[in-house]
Amino acid sequence: MSRKTKSELENNKLQKRLRHAVGDAINDFNMIENGDKIMVCLSGGKDSYALLDILRQLQASAPIDFELIAVNLDQKQPGFPEHILPEYLTSIGVPFKIVEEDTYSTVKRVLEEGKTTCSLCSRLRRGILYRTAKELGCTKIALGHHRDDILATMFLNMFYGGKLKAMPPKLVSDNGEHIVIRPLAYVKEKDLIQYAELKKFPIIPCNLCGSQPNLQRQVIGDMLKDWDKRFPGRIESMFSALQNVVPSHLADTELFDFVGLERGQNLKHGGDLAFDSETVSFTPQNDEKEKLPEKSERKIINILASKPKTSCD
Repeated sequence: MSRKTKSELENNKLQKRLRHAVGDAINDFNMIENGDKIMVCLSGGKDSYALLDILRQLQASAPIDFELIAVNLDQKQPGFPEHILPEYLTSIGVPFKIVEEDTYSTVKRVLEEGKTTCSLCSRLRRGILYRTAKELGCTKIALGHHRDDILATMFLNMFYGGKLKAMPPKLVSDNGEHIVIRPLAYVKEKDLIQYAELKKFPIIPCNLCGSQPNLQRQVIGDMLKDWDKRFPGRIESMFSALQNVVPSHLADTELFDFVGLERGQNLKHGGDLAFDSETVSFTPQNDEKEKLPEKSERKIINILASKPKTSCD
C-alpha cells in the first residue's frame, strides 16, 4: 500500500469516527430536533471549526431539517485578525453574524494586572451570546467543548470548587431562555487536532489576551494528557464514570436518602463494599446502571440516518 493511499484511509477513518461520535452524542441527548435553528459559536479555534464542519455534514444528510448560523464575538482584543472568519464563512456559504463588543477593555479595566482574565471574560461573553441567540431566534446554542474539556471541568470543580460537577452535553442556559448543546462531548481532543490539520482550518491563536501559563485549566489539561500517554484507557474510564453515577455510594444527602436508609433495604447497586475487593470495568453491564427517568413521548430521530428519498410522480 502506498503512503498516499494509507494516509487517505486514515483520514477517512478519522472523519467517520468524528461524524459518528457527534451523531451518537446528538442522538443520546436529543440535542437537535426537526425545525431547530442552531447558533454555532465560532471562536476561530480548532474545536469550533470542527463543530461547524461536522454539523454541516449532518445537516446535508440527516432525516430532519435544521438551520445553522455561525456567530463570532469580536471582543476587540489587540491583534485579532477580524477578516479571517468572515472570509472563511463566506467561502463555504454558511450564514453568519459577527458581534462586536469591546469586552477586552472592560476586563482590563476591572481586573488588576496579573490576575486571570478568563472567568470574567467568559461571563461577559456568555451574556452577549445569549442575547444574540434571542435576537436571531435560535432554539439551540452549540458550543465546541469536547470530551477532554468536560473531564478537565470535573477535576477543576473537584480540586478547586469542592463539587462533583462537569460540563453536561445538554443543559438550559444560565438565564433559562436557551438550550445549550455540546455535540463534541464524545470527541477526543487529539482527534480534533488531527482533523484541523486535515481540513486546514484558518486557526486564530487563542492567546491574544496575553500568555497565562499557570491557568488552573491548563494545569489540569496537562495532567490529563500525561495520564493518557502513561495509562492507556484511563481517560475513557473516567468519562464512562460520568455516565454511570451511583448516588447511594457517594455522600450527597440530596441525591440519596441516607437518613431514611433501613436494614434489609434492597439497593440497586448493593450494600457497602468497603471491605471487599472490587472488579474495575470500563463498561458496566446494563443491569448495573441506574434507572433513568421515564423518557418523554417525543419521537427521537437518528441524526446519522439518511434523508428519506423523495419519489417522483
